[in-house]
Amino acid sequence: MTAHESGTDEGQETQRAISAEALKAEVETWANRIRVQPTSVQVRRMTRKWASCSSKGRLTFSEDLLAEAVAVRAEVIVHELLHLKVPNHAKLFHSLLRGYLDAHSPGPIDLPPPF
Repeated sequence: MTAHESGTDEGQETQRAISAEALKAEVETWANRIRVQPTSVQVRRMTRKWASCSSKGRLTFSEDLLAEAVAVRAEVIVHELLHLKVPNHAKLFHSLLRGYLDAHSPGPIDLPPPF
């Protein structure tokens, strides 16, 4: 199943797909909040995950993310940006993730599987 087929949970907002430039603008907004600076941000076809972060600070997002709700995009964006501060998924990473998302969103979401 692709991210497009995954749908959204009840209560999550739905909307039309956004452009790659709009996603990059969301990334920039979150990067400013988190106080990190990715070296580059790209959107391309990915077959196994929503996004990735290289050790050199390059962020790549799946084009499938463009069709997802704002809350799903925020979760993926913040997750990848936090890897610029914390390279693993230890307790600190998850605490920061929840802290940033809770401060800027109405509540927790269930991230749909990308595929």
